[in-house]
Amino acid sequence: MKRDSWLVLGAFLTFLILLSAAALAQEAGAASLQGQSVSKTIGLGAAAAFVAAVSILGAGYAVARVGSAALGVIAEKPELLPRTILFVALAEGLAVLGFAVAMILIQKI
Repeated sequence: MKRDSWLVLGAFLTFLILLSAAALAQEAGAASLQGQSVSKTIGLGAAAAFVAAVSILGAGYAVARVGSAALGVIAEKPELLPRTILFVALAEGLAVLGFAVAMILIQKI
């Protein structure tokens, strides 16, 4: 990836983590009334945002690489379509698993 793409990706991840921390600040105030620490609540929110962001970006990268290779294979051998769909679906499963882990972290708040 080019340097500008990495800068945009880093800015997006930073924005996502800060946005989740700000969104959970209100809930952290309520959590402090229930005995939880504010830093734990914000840390879990930031961890959930980071897990979701990294897994979704990784899945997007994997689908881009596998999908383009799958189209090349289908152009040469159309009978391999079901096998290539399976590989693309496995790559997309990364995003689903990351989302599930993020939801588990959110439930701990």
